[in-house]
Amino acid sequence: MSRSNYSDDLDEDDLEAYRALVRDVIDSPKGQSFLRELATAMDAMGNKFLIADELVAPDGSCCAIGVVCKSRDVDTRSVDPECPTSVGNLVGIAHELAAEIEYINDECGQITESPENRWVRVRKWVASQLSEVGQ
Repeated sequence: MSRSNYSDDLDEDDLEAYRALVRDVIDSPKGQSFLRELATAMDAMGNKFLIADELVAPDGSCCAIGVVCKSRDVDTRSVDPECPTSVGNLVGIAHELAAEIEYINDECGQITESPENRWVRVRKWVASQLSEVGQ
C-alpha cells in the first residue's frame, strides 16, 4: 500500500465514483485555495526538489504537502505520513485531496526520477488543476 492508500481492490464502478469525488474535492473552493497555496509555497522554495514517502525529512527536505507544512511552520513529527486522513487534517484539506497529492508526488514519476524532476512534474500538475476562476 502506498501513502495515497490507493488500491487495486476497487472495481471499475467504485474507482470511477472515487475519481469523481477526487475531482469534486479538487474543484471545491477549499481545494482550489489549498492548491494555490501549494503553488505559491513551491515557487518560493530555494532548492526546488521534492522527496517521496514522508512529509518533512529531518534534513528539512519535503514532499509537496510538506512544502505547505514548512511554509506554515507546522510541526509534522506527530503525523503519520502514510495516513491521508491525518495529513489532510493537519493542513485542513479533505483526505481525498491529501491522498491525490501524495499519489502524484510519490507514484506518478519514473522510478529513476530525480527530486528536481519530481518538483517540476508536481508543479505542472498543480498548475493543471487550478481553475481560472479565483486565480
